[in-house]
Formats: sequence, C-alpha cells, structure tokens
Amino acid sequence: MIGLGLVAWLALAQVDGGTAPVREGPDVEKLPFTQGTVKEVIDFNLPKIQACYNEMLAEQTKAKEGMLKTSWEITAEGLVAKAKVEKKGTTLKDPKLHECVVAVLSSMTFPKPPDGKVHPIEYPFNLKAKH
Repeated sequence: MIGLGLVAWLALAQVDGGTAPVREGPDVEKLPFTQGTVKEVIDFNLPKIQACYNEMLAEQTKAKEGMLKTSWEITAEGLVAKAKVEKKGTTLKDPKLHECVVAVLSSMTFPKPPDGKVHPIEYPFNLKAKH
C-alpha cells in the first residue's frame, strides 16, 4: 500500500472544526471563459459568502434572510475589479456584511476572457440561515 503524500494529506485535512473537507477550487488556468465556468467559481466561493452572512447573524437577535445584489468586473487577467453590493435590490443592509462579501468577491479568480476585454457581472445572493 502506498502512503499518502503531503499534498494528498492536505486535501483530506478538515477545516471548520473538523466538519468540512478542504476543497480545491476550479483550475481557472485550464477552464474556458464561459457563463458556466463563471458560475462554477462563484459556487465554489459560496461557503465564504455564507460565512460572511453567518457572522452577521451572530450579531443579530433574530435571523434575517434576504438578498444581496452584487456587481463586479472580470478583467482581461481573470481578476475581479470594482466589486460592490448594489443598493437597489439589496434587502440586507448590514455594512459589515457588505464589506465581507466585497472582500470575498475581490479575492476570486476567474478564467481569462479570450477576447481580452473586461466583462461586467451582476449576481444576486439569496442568503438564508442554515439549520
């Protein structure tokens, strides 16, 4: 039997108090720039967005569900620029939540657009308490 190497062991390591396995993100260097791969990157980062929301919930007396309408640009390099929470359509008005979500959005990396242009993205996050 072959032993696990360090990389394999790290991939099996547990985070979040031992409940969630470490996941590798999408390999944006190899993926094409499509609506599907943009969604794949967003979906991979949803637990980070949910963590921002959970942090807000911890400071609330009652659970508050709602919508965050966000927008950003994907640059020619696949990076995020001008990430923000839009006022119109957003029902969760907590400034710390907005700041946290913008930080997560700004940290994302997407496949590079083949046309070398900036691509605007609008994305709604419907946030609910996880039971």
